[in-house]
Amino acid sequence: MSVDSPREEIATLSESEKSAIRGQLERLLADPYFSHSKRFPTFLRFVTERTLVGEENNINERWLGIEIFGRDPEYDTAADPIVRVTAAEIRKRVALYYQDSAHAGELRIALPSGSYIPRFHWPRGEGDPILEELDRSAGKAVEVLAPNPVAPSIHRGRRSALLLVLACAITALLSAGSLLLWQKMHRPPPDSFWQPILTAKNPVLLCLADQLQYSAISLRDAAEPTRQIVMKDNLTAVVMDDVYATVKVAGLLQSTGKEYTVRGEGATSLQDLRNGPTVFIGAFDNAWTLRLTNPLRFHFANNADMSQHSIVDSMAPAQAHWVVDYPAQLATNNYRDYAIVARFTDINTGNLSVIVAGIGRGGTIAAGEFLTDPADLAQIKRAAQEAGDKKNMEIVLSTQIIDGQPGSPKIEAAYFW
Repeated sequence: MSVDSPREEIATLSESEKSAIRGQLERLLADPYFSHSKRFPTFLRFVTERTLVGEENNINERWLGIEIFGRDPEYDTAADPIVRVTAAEIRKRVALYYQDSAHAGELRIALPSGSYIPRFHWPRGEGDPILEELDRSAGKAVEVLAPNPVAPSIHRGRRSALLLVLACAITALLSAGSLLLWQKMHRPPPDSFWQPILTAKNPVLLCLADQLQYSAISLRDAAEPTRQIVMKDNLTAVVMDDVYATVKVAGLLQSTGKEYTVRGEGATSLQDLRNGPTVFIGAFDNAWTLRLTNPLRFHFANNADMSQHSIVDSMAPAQAHWVVDYPAQLATNNYRDYAIVARFTDINTGNLSVIVAGIGRGGTIAAGEFLTDPADLAQIKRAAQEAGDKKNMEIVLSTQIIDGQPGSPKIEAAYFW
């Protein structure tokens, strides 16, 4: 069965079928492709629920911008693409979810290109003998679990109730084993970007930016938490967006059993870099990143007053393709950010270096996601093969930042040597 979401077809769905769809939605949103985000589950849950209650005719870009993202009713949808960017990322993640053979037999929730109205597809048609046998063997259990069981003559409703039971059970298993599933899905193939890092003899060092910017710390009273005392301190602060990228990379390393350590860039010495491969996170707040990328084809740059930050192509230095205007970034929090991801052997240490660094904070987040996402890693693999499987690589990424949140990263340029 397939429901393509016109009002008359949605109206024919039984309550048990709608329950099955809602159960499958929760199962989908419990998957790591969605569970680590707030924006994507909120969007998909909203449009699905509005469709199931018969409000699909109201679903359009402006309405979603107002209802989900709190935009003004008169906002310019052409200048603010938050709905389109979010929907595009959801389509990508839904497609990746259903590409897994483990999900091949599940009820499908799809968000068609060019539309924000979801469609629902049952994987097998009416009269499927295997499904009918499942119905017969599970009929009593379904009737017990469903307070208002569907009449036996309505095969579709009984099937949906069974799907709901299965969906709820598997959702519970996913919650209990989410770490194991995440590890399985994010383990890179042996010949991927990370393979030389994972097979290196020594542990990996994660070097992230730190900034000494606080001279005091506020501590709470254990007996009365509302009471705070400000004390002098020399506190090292770490930017949360760099932490996000660090966690993504650390999770990937841990899922493969690769040992790693974490150090702030101020506490990292040249001797540390000689001990094994290093992943450098952050750009303009990480001196090591700037030093290592400066001789590369793509490197970071800025003007004298630090109001503009950019990535420069040394083979075309006069072209200014990848620039972030810092005052505009602060004023709007809506801008296009850029990042460099790279893997190369550092001539000073003889060890592998990986760069995960954006011009702005959103760029670093996007870079961390790009290097830990199976589909994005596959892009790198294809590009490397086309370039002759050279060992060193550098890639410039772009991402649209909306309300401080990055969208999907896009490859702007790549160089292999």
